[in-house]
Amino acid sequence: MENKKSANRIWELDFLRGIALLLMIYFHVIYDLKDMWDYPVSYSSGINYYIGKLSAILFMIISGISCSLSRSNLKRGLKVFGIAMAITIVTHLYGSEFGIKFGILHFLGICMMMYPLFGKLKWYLLVLLGTAMIIAGLLLDGVSVNFDFLFPIGITSPNFSSSDYYPLLPWMGVFLYGNALAKILYAKKTSLFRFSIKPNIISWLGRNTLLIYVVHQPVIIAVIYIIRAVF
Repeated sequence: MENKKSANRIWELDFLRGIALLLMIYFHVIYDLKDMWDYPVSYSSGINYYIGKLSAILFMIISGISCSLSRSNLKRGLKVFGIAMAITIVTHLYGSEFGIKFGILHFLGICMMMYPLFGKLKWYLLVLLGTAMIIAGLLLDGVSVNFDFLFPIGITSPNFSSSDYYPLLPWMGVFLYGNALAKILYAKKTSLFRFSIKPNIISWLGRNTLLIYVVHQPVIIAVIYIIRAVF
């Protein structure tokens, strides 16, 4: 989730990031209705579950691509991870059941900071490494231990909880696929298309994703609260 100011932005990345943001907002509306007001909706199965996962995967791939276009990944990663830690504190103060220990922002911040370790690899090595990480994560799924200090890589105890959770294994594999796509599709750091689109709300959202991510949950909660109070 980047908010990179540049005159040479690749418009399709902004547009796809905006779509990912809209999907995420929809998913969080469903999440809030279910967990905060006990409406009979589900986010853990069916179409809503896949919408949430599609949003996260789009963010991971686009972030992986964007890292190859940026010269300040460490700075951006520290910024994103710092905001993520602030969200961790706020959500745990609001209620331990809503606490986020390693959500999508924690994940993306760490991946951005780790990008220099992988950025010079050939695309096929990135694909192989990403696939290995996904397989490792799938093998770890269901493995239970009696401690939680390895939760960033997906190893947890039965008592671990995080209302948003994207550990490095397997999800960093998806981020590395984004790195590989950047080398295949964006080696020249220009748009894949010979045309551009007019300014629109989706692209605007894609250029301001980080800010909107920070404020969208309080706004969703406030809007639902007002609607309930009125109707």
